[in-house]
Amino acid sequence: MSSLDEFCTSKADWRSRLLRQRDELDEPTRQADDRALLASALDWLKRRELEVVAAYVPVGPEPGADLPAVLREAGLRVLLPIVRRGQPLDWAEYTGPDSLEPATFGLLEPAGERLGAEAIARAEVILVPALGIDHQGVRLGRGAGHYDRSLPLRDPAAELLGVVRDSEFVPSLPGEDHDVRMTSVVTPSRGVVRLPV
Repeated sequence: MSSLDEFCTSKADWRSRLLRQRDELDEPTRQADDRALLASALDWLKRRELEVVAAYVPVGPEPGADLPAVLREAGLRVLLPIVRRGQPLDWAEYTGPDSLEPATFGLLEPAGERLGAEAIARAEVILVPALGIDHQGVRLGRGAGHYDRSLPLRDPAAELLGVVRDSEFVPSLPGEDHDVRMTSVVTPSRGVVRLPV
């Protein structure tokens, strides 16, 4: 464990560290990471006979640029989240880049028919954004609780695939008993890793 890991004891400490790392990443490295990450995720998804996945639209330095388009091009029905403050996420289908519109928090969200919070139960795999994931499957988000309220509504058999960069897959993060653990993680150099490890 590095001295930075020892220093980061709270969720706020970890968020600050991981966001700083993302901001410091140069563009060529981001693009190479995204290509490797998407290739690994697609390979893993293609080995399953899936119809519906839930994903997200990466913004800024979030890993997985072009994620919805890549998933749709692979023949999958893609559900994307719509933020509702203090409530579980709503969902709508991604039908192409023209189906996205600017939303709160600098996000892009689908403009199509809202399917309700319970639509997440249709997804056989849920690709979950994270600032960090640890070896036990604990996910560190941005702290608003949208996924904490939404993931309990999923099909219990659905795979939860956390999407992070290599440095964001760490041995241990602060977690709580009610946290929904990721079942797998995907990183650019490690590909998809089953959790816990």
